[in-house]
Amino acid sequence: MEQSLENKTKPELKNRLTNFYKSNKVKIYSTLTILSITLISFSYLKYNNEKKNILAAEKFVEAGIFLAANKNDEAKDIYEKIILSKNKFYSILSLNALIEKNLISDKNKILKYFDILENSITLKEQEDLILLKKALYLLKEKEFKAGNNLLQVLIDKNSNLKIIAEEILRK
Repeated sequence: MEQSLENKTKPELKNRLTNFYKSNKVKIYSTLTILSITLISFSYLKYNNEKKNILAAEKFVEAGIFLAANKNDEAKDIYEKIILSKNKFYSILSLNALIEKNLISDKNKILKYFDILENSITLKEQEDLILLKKALYLLKEKEFKAGNNLLQVLIDKNSNLKIIAEEILRK
């Protein structure tokens, strides 16, 4: 008796699946096609981002080598290209190197680079770090009001850098 019940359900299930497939063939293929395209696109974008990041890392190292060889103009050009590429990691490091090594003396150009970084960074911690660096740069350039305003913004945002900003403002 159990075998006959089991034998009846197998063909019934097979018929139901066949009917479902026949009635929804277009939907099934469409869904599979969309999923495939999505996976391929995601893989391509990930690969492309990794490739760009590796290229930026290589350029950053190359600029460091030029800097060590006292080829400051070549290093400056490479650092500027990295900043303009808006790489989330190496752009910040490149701007920092430009400022530390005094490769650019034009204050407006450096502030423009700060603006580029502020607009391209999405992580809150990195954004706060850029604001702090910009404030310190402005204070170094004797623009106390603008620098202090940026430090106050960090304090008002309750940033992780709030304590540092408060300490700088006290001095």
